[in-house]
Amino acid sequence: RWWVQDAAAALPAQLLGDIEGKAVIDLCAAPGGKTMQLAAAGANVVAVDVAGPRLKLVAENLERTGLKAETVKADALEWAPSAPADAVLLDAPCTATGTIRRHPDILWSKTEDDLKALTAIQAKMIDRALEFLKPGGVLVYCTCSLQPEEGERQISAALQRHPNITRKPVEPAEIGGLAAVTREGDLRTLPPMLGAEGGIDGFFAARLIKG
Repeated sequence: RWWVQDAAAALPAQLLGDIEGKAVIDLCAAPGGKTMQLAAAGANVVAVDVAGPRLKLVAENLERTGLKAETVKADALEWAPSAPADAVLLDAPCTATGTIRRHPDILWSKTEDDLKALTAIQAKMIDRALEFLKPGGVLVYCTCSLQPEEGERQISAALQRHPNITRKPVEPAEIGGLAAVTREGDLRTLPPMLGAEGGIDGFFAARLIKG
C-alpha cells in the first residue's frame, strides 16, 4: 500500500502534471519510487535501468503495491522506445551530494574526477532523452546533487545545444508552496528546508518542453 521516498525525491514526478493515460518513460528508474508515483498517477510507464538487481526491486515493489509498469533492463544511451513518449523523467546519475544529511561522508567519497565523468554522462542522457519525446513532450531532468554543474549549468548547456527546447518554469503551487524555485524557474531544494520535519534531500529539477 505504500513506499518510502524522501520528500524532495517525490517532487520531480509532480512536475509532469496530469499524466493519466499518457506514455511516460522513467530513465534510471531503480529502486522505483518515481516509477510507482507515475503509475499511481495513471501513466503508462516504461521503467528503464541498466542495473538488473535494482530493476528487480522495481518489479517487486510494483507487484507489492499492485501497480503496473513495464520494466526494461538497458543502458539508456543505447536503448530506444518503440514509439515516442509524451514525457520522460530522467533522474540522472550524479554525485548525490544532496543526500549529505543522511550520508555525511559524501563530500569525502566523491572527487572532481567523479564530477567531470558524471556531468559528461548527464549531458549525453539529456540529449538522448529528448530524442524519445514527441513534439510538445515534456522532459523533467533531476539530480540529488547540490553541485551547479549537475543542475543549473547542465540545463543552461542543454538549452544552448537544443534551440528547439524551452524551459517551463516550476510554480510554487506545484510543489506544495515550498520556497524552492530558482529565479530561472527550476526546482532547487536544500537539506535545511523543512527543518522542523527533519530536513529534506538537496534536489535539482528542471522542466523542458520539446518544440
